[in-house]
Amino acid sequence: MTSLPACLRLARTEQVGPRTWRKLVDKYGSAAEALEALPYLPVRGRNQPVIPPMDVVMREIDATLQMGGCFLTLFDADYPAFLRQIPDAPPVLSVLGDVSCLSRAGVSIVGARNASAQGMRLAESLATELVEAGLTVISGLARGIDKAAHKGALHRQGCTIAAIAGGLDRPYPPENASLQAEIAQKGAVVTEAPLGTAPLARHFPRRNRLIAGLGLGCVVVEAAPHSGTLITARMVVDYGRELFAVPGSPLDPRCRGSNNLLRNGAILTESVADILPHLPPVIPQSAGSTVSLPSISAPRQKKSVSPPQTGLPFVSEPPERAFFASPQNVDEKEPIALKPHFSAASTAQDVRENLLSLLSFTPIAVDDLIRRCQFSASAVLVALTELELSGCVSTYSGGMVGLADNQAETAG
Repeated sequence: MTSLPACLRLARTEQVGPRTWRKLVDKYGSAAEALEALPYLPVRGRNQPVIPPMDVVMREIDATLQMGGCFLTLFDADYPAFLRQIPDAPPVLSVLGDVSCLSRAGVSIVGARNASAQGMRLAESLATELVEAGLTVISGLARGIDKAAHKGALHRQGCTIAAIAGGLDRPYPPENASLQAEIAQKGAVVTEAPLGTAPLARHFPRRNRLIAGLGLGCVVVEAAPHSGTLITARMVVDYGRELFAVPGSPLDPRCRGSNNLLRNGAILTESVADILPHLPPVIPQSAGSTVSLPSISAPRQKKSVSPPQTGLPFVSEPPERAFFASPQNVDEKEPIALKPHFSAASTAQDVRENLLSLLSFTPIAVDDLIRRCQFSASAVLVALTELELSGCVSTYSGGMVGLADNQAETAG
């Protein structure tokens, strides 16, 4: 058995990614032996690998344990059974919460950060139905669809897993810090990153492979062309897992990527009844148990779904390079510009813009729309009246509202 410090030092070494980590351990028999041999291996013109000092790794271990977290390596029996199957399985995971959740049968739900209110409502509903069926819900704790999926699972006291891009001590986005804490109490939060790692944009594709690898399948709810969600969808296909997609209005650019997945063979999904018949015959496991799976070297089942054309490069691992540097070398800049969090002092223009981002061409009840935003009912009603007068919003019988047809030209 290889010690945790040795596994972690090798995983945190520059130029050693998940595949290289496994090759080195297989060749030398342990992470400790691989670390001793690493400085003497040819690097073909590149800089010599920089192995983090033992004291740096021990500080990371101590700090993680002090905050109630733990580590799982590929040598541990509690390492997530489904994730172990993928060819670029992370050699070391940091976990907050119930590690047994990670090996239970589950389904991922992912989608747009700037999701419509209808999309978030459907994601919540699907998550609730999945946990009621005994499955775990997996997502990435982002704004929009991810957040809705986690909340839908927690609504029925179900198990949910949040795979994050930064360190366990760096909740992102900041407004989801309380949700991350709740998930850590009732499910599990998992990452490859050391403590202190900021969730930079380049980290999210690696986070996405955790989402794809932990589940039996993945449901896409709203995804624009060239979005990061489609990278996750491609990983799902490459790992031989089931890919599901919720159909959306062709007028809504947030649905064009997910609709394209359906054209390429993803399973059309409107409720949990469309998901369960397509999952492998695996019985959801009770707490503390694991699932019997083929060895990692077994050939993956070929899927009929064509990999989605994202327009973005799909990189399963940076060539011979560790994904995370030592914590003291982490870049602290914010990863991406996202929609700001609105406060009570927001202007009328803020209210209108927020409502337009939540609305789609599928009508939604005004009461549901009010629950999805951070504004008072009176502010929402005033803004909807203004948007209707300007021709941006259409009203329907039964207290329903949606984007006007003329918004299709400006939405793209």
